Amino acid sequence: MLGVLVNVAAILLGTAVGLVFGGLINEKMREISFRGVGLAVLVIGASMSIGGLSALGDSKLGEFAPLVLVGALVVGGILGEAIGIERGLERFGHFLQEKTYNIKLFAPGPAEQPDAKGHTIVEGFVTASLLFCVGAMTILGSIESGLGNPSLLYLKSLLDGVAAVALATSFGAGVGLSVIPVLVIQGGIALVAGTVQPFMTPPVIHALQAVGGALILAIGLDLTDIKRLPYGNMLPGVLIAALIAGFWG
Repeated sequence: MLGVLVNVAAILLGTAVGLVFGGLINEKMREISFRGVGLAVLVIGASMSIGGLSALGDSKLGEFAPLVLVGALVVGGILGEAIGIERGLERFGHFLQEKTYNIKLFAPGPAEQPDAKGHTIVEGFVTASLLFCVGAMTILGSIESGLGNPSLLYLKSLLDGVAAVALATSFGAGVGLSVIPVLVIQGGIALVAGTVQPFMTPPVIHALQAVGGALILAIGLDLTDIKRLPYGNMLPGVLIAALIAGFWG
């Protein structure tokens, strides 16, 4: 669990730095830094997805690898829409907003009005949670951490901490609340690492990279204000792709 705790600490530290120094940055500088993070997320997601898809094509799936990506995202999106994953995350964000409404840290300066504050906390929580919890690095890092090697999660902690600084300058303290799903998801995977590890074959890992990278790319599209996709509802696609690759890869 050490790697998971370090990741949580890095996100909280990055959020604190963003909150403290965010007020010193004017709106135009804040926007350009935010778009810069979005562009970086776009590139990372695209390279991860393309790399995973290319490697998956070398498995038994061969030329059917792109169909795994398409099918996982489509079926996963339909399943996530039926379950209402994004609505659930938003409701949880509103719940956290209500619980933290009277805490000064979560209502700084002119953003004390309920509407502005609610938007900041909920959107910051949802965006940061999905960004920090999606991707092969989350799963693989948590498994390795649970088996006694937290080095991959240390690297993820550095990336997440830097991203949290930029996100917090625009979304506020809601970014810090993302440590709750990070702790639950990564901590849960780390605790069952011994059971999950045998199933993490190369095709499964590559499928996770392909679909997880596509979702990270979707987050980048949102952060750069190009297009908002329901990437939260597409989360089941990660599991679907892993299962397909596990059985037929």
